[in-house]
Amino acid sequence: MSKALDGVRILDFTHVQSGPTCTQLLAWFGADVIKVERAGAGDITREQLRDIPDVDSLYFTMLNHNKRSVTIDTKNPEGKQVLEALIQKCDVLVENFAPGALDRMGFTWERIQELNPRMIVASVKGFGPGPYEDCKVYENVAQCAGGAASTTGFDDGPPVVSGAQIGDSGTGLHLALGIVTALYQRTQTGRGQKVLAAMQDGVLNLCRVKLRDQQRLERTGTMKEYPQYPNGTFGEAVPRAGNASGGGQPGWILKCKGWETDPNAYIYFITQAPVWAKICNVIGKEEWATDPNYATPAARLPHLKDIFAEIERWTMTKTKFEAMQILNKYNIPCGPILSMKEIAEEPSLRKTGTIVEVDHPTRGKYLTVGNPIKLSDSPTEVKRSPLLGEHTDEVMTELGYSPEQISALRTAGAI
Repeated sequence: MSKALDGVRILDFTHVQSGPTCTQLLAWFGADVIKVERAGAGDITREQLRDIPDVDSLYFTMLNHNKRSVTIDTKNPEGKQVLEALIQKCDVLVENFAPGALDRMGFTWERIQELNPRMIVASVKGFGPGPYEDCKVYENVAQCAGGAASTTGFDDGPPVVSGAQIGDSGTGLHLALGIVTALYQRTQTGRGQKVLAAMQDGVLNLCRVKLRDQQRLERTGTMKEYPQYPNGTFGEAVPRAGNASGGGQPGWILKCKGWETDPNAYIYFITQAPVWAKICNVIGKEEWATDPNYATPAARLPHLKDIFAEIERWTMTKTKFEAMQILNKYNIPCGPILSMKEIAEEPSLRKTGTIVEVDHPTRGKYLTVGNPIKLSDSPTEVKRSPLLGEHTDEVMTELGYSPEQISALRTAGAI
């Protein structure tokens, strides 16, 4: 069966997380991703957070599946010629260098267009055009600058960053969409173009409900679904809302049986309006279904803390999975707080390919996250990450270099 992106060739100049997330997704969909690395070193994550000496780290392997690795010294004149040949043969160049690095290498947009006018140049940057565009950005900086940290956590504590890598991996996903869109437009125009995904922009896109709330707050001075209502105070900016759902259906994280010793013995519980009567029956507060102080969503808002406290008295008598089983029978929306250990061991995630076991020649078997997007006509096969420079000779041969020429380039330190 063919792959969705068969025939698309990606020149991958990315490193660490944001760019490799993007190019790995494209590789999963069938693109030929050629990862360009420095000889003897490679992507810095090959050695970061190692758990086995002298073996590629999980940080690297889990972000670089289905790719081919070549080593090129782009400062070497002959290495530069190899890179020019690759640009002429590829459809997309993806990079997440510091601002201006590609230009300093001699590969400006104008030069790339001379070599290949159909080339799409896709970039991850920390910020878009503006006062901070030359600043270097990492995951947590992006979460802070994109509005996520200021709205995460509890009102009586400091801003908090999320464990979800919304700055790096989130921006990589945005960039992948931009690349596929540019490839589609190229079928109409025949031209390449630049694609930019700024990390601040990507985080803000994922925080759009908070920008919504900022405008509501400025108009009304209060937000009734936030835990600060009715007894707390609202300032000029959207406050941290603890575990409030951020939507029209109030929700909160509640303790379950065993919470004293298990830090993940919790459940997320949503008091959805259409099933309110069922919630009342399950927790033994049938009278709330008709009580004017609780019967309607608007009436319940001032009492949410008391309501969730009462629900928690019930959830604490059940494990999170027992509570789920009971609540799902009545279509009451809820979800267990799953640890990474529980997720890694969940059979259904293995069956769908969301969690995959991969065999690596030096690391052995390890678990990784598979393609989160499933296409019925383009199933994903997760292949191991490449060893450093593993495919250099193979790719050089495809470019038309003879074995003698490849040997000469290696002797010259170009590859």
